[in-house]
Amino acid sequence: MNLNMRSLLIFLLCGSFLLSCSTPQTKKVSYHSDDPWNLDIKVEKVVLKNGLTILLVENHTLPIFSLYTFFDVGSKYERKGITGSSHFLEHLMFKGAKKYGPGVFEKAIETNGGSSNAYTTMDQTVYYENMPTKAIDLIIDMEADRLENLLLEPKGFESERSVILEERKYRYENSPGGQLLLATTQAMFDGTPYGESVIGRIPDLKKVSRDEIHTYFKTHYAPNNAVVVIVGDIMTHEVAHLMKTKFGGIAKSKTLEAMKRDLDDAFLYKDRAKYKKSHNIYGESPNPVFRLAYRGEPLGTRRSLVLDLLSSMLGDGKSSYLHQKYATGKKAMAGNIYAYNYNLQEAGSFFIGGQLLSGTSLKSFERKLKKETKTICKKALNERALQKTKNQYLVSYYNSLQTNDGVAWFLGANESVFGDYNTYKKELKIYRSIQLAEVEEVCHSVFDGGKNIFLSVWNKNPKHRRKF
Repeated sequence: MNLNMRSLLIFLLCGSFLLSCSTPQTKKVSYHSDDPWNLDIKVEKVVLKNGLTILLVENHTLPIFSLYTFFDVGSKYERKGITGSSHFLEHLMFKGAKKYGPGVFEKAIETNGGSSNAYTTMDQTVYYENMPTKAIDLIIDMEADRLENLLLEPKGFESERSVILEERKYRYENSPGGQLLLATTQAMFDGTPYGESVIGRIPDLKKVSRDEIHTYFKTHYAPNNAVVVIVGDIMTHEVAHLMKTKFGGIAKSKTLEAMKRDLDDAFLYKDRAKYKKSHNIYGESPNPVFRLAYRGEPLGTRRSLVLDLLSSMLGDGKSSYLHQKYATGKKAMAGNIYAYNYNLQEAGSFFIGGQLLSGTSLKSFERKLKKETKTICKKALNERALQKTKNQYLVSYYNSLQTNDGVAWFLGANESVFGDYNTYKKELKIYRSIQLAEVEEVCHSVFDGGKNIFLSVWNKNPKHRRKF
């Protein structure tokens, strides 16, 4: 099951609706006791003249805070020759700026007892820090410095190039799971901006220059292309003033809006996948890992939320239909099996995946699973499973807000993707309103017609390289 940026998190926690991230005096996250589906997070939103969006939430439970920065740039905006630039730049953002030189950023985080990290997706690049309150002035100053004055020091640049090339091997070439992920991406999003890996092509990583990365940085790292969220032991008016002081003078990008119109053209994301095919890839997996993939939905549509519930009903947990059918009993065929709804901002994929047990025929299993999908909507879906899934989703929403870090990510994901941090309210209402008939209808629309792609990685598959 997936909530908001559901390609990134699967929440499996259970707990009460009492939130530790609030206090009786300054309760900033609340729900209505007679209606737990009515969630409310108290947020102060500030938009600077240069376009920077700032979200602030007070929580004085502990003297700590979380700061998230969401940049609206990911691998979908890269062109041939500079694939992997978004991820490359993520690494370089920790390598020093004009005021805080090489090594200073990480040392400052460590000295103050905090933590810092980042991640890149096809749609976004996100940076975050979890720190004691006493360090907030320093963190905001350092973030402003690297946004405006990133060094891209030549020695550090080449050092990170080597690190990223090794990361590429580790995550893709030497990982059966990574091979399957990349093959699924290439097959399902063939001919679209989503048809490449986030890390990038090896030839591009070896050749991309510092000047090209610097141009990419200046193009996309601008105040009007970012959302900053700060949650914790802060005074909103003081932090808002500090943010204006440190970030307000950074120039906005005047060409960003026009550029985004071109890069976000819906025609670029038109479905071009070649369905009803199987791709069996050689990899160092003693048992086949597989995916049966179907076209999905982009983030934010009602149908994407129905697909969330469908994926959980079919394959979330040991009591799910797919697990009971294929991973239990003396005739079990799979060591694990799941369903997943993968949403991106402009497209999506819905798939059933897992790993087969030793001795299971890959071809036989593929035929059996495809046959299963012809009747699965009738056999696997019922009112009890739907209500159970809704309850799990509701609990997951609240458990995801137990920490400053969770609240910051949650709000930033909504604001950066949908332009409104309050989107979760609409989403909760939709989840609540979905009925079994609608889930059944969407289920049939996915599986009927056999419009799918089957992929596997196994050490008994042929060694020749598949092209999509």
